[in-house]
Amino acid sequence: MLSKSVLVDLTRCTGCKACQTACKQWNDLPAVIPEFDNNLTFPNKTDGNTYTVVQHRVTEKDGQDVMRFAKMQCLHCLEPACASACFAKALQKTPEGPVVYNPELCVGCRYCMLACPFGVPKYEWDEVFPLVAKCQFCFDPNGKYDRLGHGQKPACVDTCPNGTLEFGERDEMLKEAWRRINSDPKYVKHVYGEKEAGGTNWLYISDVPFETFGFRTDVTERPLPEYTHDYLKWTPAVIAAWGGLLTLMYFYTKRRGEVAQDQGKNIGA
Repeated sequence: MLSKSVLVDLTRCTGCKACQTACKQWNDLPAVIPEFDNNLTFPNKTDGNTYTVVQHRVTEKDGQDVMRFAKMQCLHCLEPACASACFAKALQKTPEGPVVYNPELCVGCRYCMLACPFGVPKYEWDEVFPLVAKCQFCFDPNGKYDRLGHGQKPACVDTCPNGTLEFGERDEMLKEAWRRINSDPKYVKHVYGEKEAGGTNWLYISDVPFETFGFRTDVTERPLPEYTHDYLKWTPAVIAAWGGLLTLMYFYTKRRGEVAQDQGKNIGA
């Protein structure tokens, strides 16, 4: 099955937050009263009750101040570090593309929060029995509330009135992203998510630097689980060697004890 992706064209986003509202409605998340200051609208980051947010920034382009908006959520990595770090298998990568979370398997270790290079998984600190929270890509492994499996677009894509979000197979979304970039000089010559951390299923194009919105541009292009694999692949050998060393030490210590005991008997005789 080909992986599903979303292309986000930040030049088309007007900051209407329809996607943010649709996400809350579909996932039955509580509404929050927004707070404002000169530069940001809060919440401006995802949390336990907010799986996606639309941020806005005032930045400079061609010598003028311009306002730009960006939808932020889980990027659904092709080889997710969060799933690799989750020993309970509460986070798993699906063939369809989404990285999904099963709260029934979660033990609350929060290793996924440490592993994610994009800082996506959030903990429900205010709950009595807290869980990890993040965008599920409107995918339900049980099928009951699964938009993707029923041939539907994710709720955020379905509600976007400006064509900012386009849903389809990842290869096709990449082709479309580069078609727009190569046909219009306003775009930054980069598709964010094409190679970051081995690639993601959310792809971004923009006419202002991605750093404007705090996108991490120092992320390696190598899938992060490969780094741990380089070390973990030696685990069986290390365990075997360590076990062998302990066994030798045991017999050595035991033999020394027997020799000392025999010498004590001889002296006593």
